[in-house]
Amino acid sequence: MSQDDPIASTYNNTHRAFLQALLSTQTITYPTAKPLLAAILTAQTPDRPTLPEDISQEDFETYIDALTTQISPFDLEIRSTVHQTSKERIYALVNTTSDALTQMSTTHSADELAFLKRVLDAMFETYNTPRAEIMAIKSLQALRLARPSGEDRRRESQAANTQGKDAGLTQVQAEKVMGTLKDEGWFELSAKGYYSLSARALMELRGWLVEIYNDHEEEDGQDEDEEAEHVKIKFCTACKEIVTVGQRCPDVNCQGRLHGHCVKNMFRAQQGREQCPVCKVVWTEPGAVGEKAARGDVRQSNGGGGGRQSNGGARREEVVDEESDSE
Repeated sequence: MSQDDPIASTYNNTHRAFLQALLSTQTITYPTAKPLLAAILTAQTPDRPTLPEDISQEDFETYIDALTTQISPFDLEIRSTVHQTSKERIYALVNTTSDALTQMSTTHSADELAFLKRVLDAMFETYNTPRAEIMAIKSLQALRLARPSGEDRRRESQAANTQGKDAGLTQVQAEKVMGTLKDEGWFELSAKGYYSLSARALMELRGWLVEIYNDHEEEDGQDEDEEAEHVKIKFCTACKEIVTVGQRCPDVNCQGRLHGHCVKNMFRAQQGREQCPVCKVVWTEPGAVGEKAARGDVRQSNGGGGGRQSNGGARREEVVDEESDSE
């Protein structure tokens, strides 16, 4: 578009209209934004209609930058990431200051938030082990967390110095909450029935997730192996975003992780060397990160040194553990 087109102008009513639309959807992609922006710009200048194909990626990025500048004083930001499975670039309106539970407290009860925390604990602790980094949860597994366990109640009592604060939910209520969180854009539900954090949630909760689940990293008196086991939230070596779906280094003791869509870019950056960017072991038959790890699709190469080993038996054991109740 030319420089005198509305999209290239300073912040105006078209930006405000687009922001209102983004507030209602929370996330958007360039293809879905084009017809929306075209309609907004056409309404602004009906004598000069704008077609979706008139809006380039550069135009869109300029628009996003102008919006981000305007909303930053309100602790809001438009961030983007590549979706781990669809590989689309997702743009999301995120809060840059308050934590996840604070944001949700305006629409969810204390018992619902406590249930959500148990679900997240299951995703990033129970179902995120050195053997199987699943970071997702089946509906039935989530429903088992509707009411707090005895240990949860004791922990809460010690922290808050109260008794019986978390009454829990019925399974019907828990199922409704999971559906609501999906509709609100916090969770995604896969074709195989796994709930996982959405791209928007990973962007917005990034700092909170690291603070909550990687808080053992700096403990004194741990050797490297013990410390590594506590790193629940891992980042893609290529794009530096959180990995909950992707590939893990064939060496089960290595922290190297890559998104599926980042693998080729990583190898290209390494002048064609198909090896782990962390430990340099050959990237052959990498393990899976995500729900494939729960389905027993993880494969590790045999031999080869560097700590690489076959974990077929361990994998089968982990899949069995996945289906059992967590107390």
